[in-house]
Amino acid sequence: MEHLTLGPLTRASGTVRLPGSKSISNRVLLLAALATGETRVRDLLDSDDTRVMLEALNMLGVTWRRDGGDCIVTGVGGQFPTKSADLFMGNAGTAIRPLTAALALQGGAYKLSGVPRMHERPIGDLVDGLRQVGAAIDYLGTPGYPPLQIQPAEIRIDAPIRVRGDVSSQFLTALLMTLPMAKSASGKIEIEMVGELISKPYVEITLNLLARFGIDVERQGWERFILPAEAQYQSPGEIYVEGDASTASYFLAAGAIGGGPVRVEGVGLSSIQGDVRFADALNRMGANVMAGDNWIEVRGTERDDGRLNGIELDCNHIPDAAMTLAVAALFADGTTTLTNIASWRVKETDRIAAMATELRKLGADVEEGADYLKVTPPASPSTWQTPADGIDTYDDHRMAMCFSLAAFGPLPVRINEPGCVAKTFPEYFAVFGGVTQ
Repeated sequence: MEHLTLGPLTRASGTVRLPGSKSISNRVLLLAALATGETRVRDLLDSDDTRVMLEALNMLGVTWRRDGGDCIVTGVGGQFPTKSADLFMGNAGTAIRPLTAALALQGGAYKLSGVPRMHERPIGDLVDGLRQVGAAIDYLGTPGYPPLQIQPAEIRIDAPIRVRGDVSSQFLTALLMTLPMAKSASGKIEIEMVGELISKPYVEITLNLLARFGIDVERQGWERFILPAEAQYQSPGEIYVEGDASTASYFLAAGAIGGGPVRVEGVGLSSIQGDVRFADALNRMGANVMAGDNWIEVRGTERDDGRLNGIELDCNHIPDAAMTLAVAALFADGTTTLTNIASWRVKETDRIAAMATELRKLGADVEEGADYLKVTPPASPSTWQTPADGIDTYDDHRMAMCFSLAAFGPLPVRINEPGCVAKTFPEYFAVFGGVTQ
């Protein structure tokens, strides 16, 4: 087993230029592929998940090329040239879910599969929504989960589409990104949410990017979305990918725990990503936070002892970055309670269970529930533990990056299988090492 031993660390300071957002990168790639015209994508994330999307688009007949640090995508005007393909999607939820919706409208035969964990991540609510408009989608394994087989079908919409939003916001995102290409008897398409929509900020990203490609969506609260029918996506010509706000959380937390100043560049007050509000959560925990349009900086905490304060927080608005708070809680006084995190259960791993297991290895007292986590740190430096067999990462990039922060404790921390960070940030540990000591 590969592993990396970190710390104990005592200080964090420096500036980090963030890699591009995974959520924005894969959305932009698909919209650029479906649009009319050529799109120059600047600051595209280079990671396993974006490579999965690019390879799938290539197999579907979409032409793209690299030009320095840019990716130039030639749109196909709504119709992929290839009408039969077997696509391997790895463990990229931001790729398989919107592509499933897009391919259901193509009139072709497509198989989508992934790594074993992908075949445990639900997709049934999206499939149910697509079947309502006539899509022909079959499960090749366990019902409700990939792999999937899509067959040619006539898609026509004559009634509102009802879809659940309490498992993953990616189901709604997939429908929003692709249904405007469909026909509708009324000239418009309505999507109605069943139950509470989680991870709303990720839907905001989708709506913002759709507008950049010429698709305006009318939203009635978070319960109903009204789209145009038979619409044509138009390339904006050039589009920039923001830095990844979820990734920013690790460095900002390091600045809070390790004294700072640590500045991240690429996201700030003008960001369209909900996870940028992680900085507000750190501020509530007592960190000194400053921000501009395209940067955020953290300089330690307000307390003389450098400790954070335990808080209770509804994390619906920062579902991925909230994981960082769970590890930052090791350096807080009192208990930190994170609620509304049910979506963690269906990510790259069951993140609630994984986080609870690994935090306990370090000596924390952890209570987990269906949609919450309570973390009470070790009572004193002498009660910290360092497991000889290390912190397991579950092939989950965010588990590995989160637990790098545990190295600010009194003992070294061994991170198992650190290479899983390649999913979104292959150079993470080198960059983390550049701002910590």
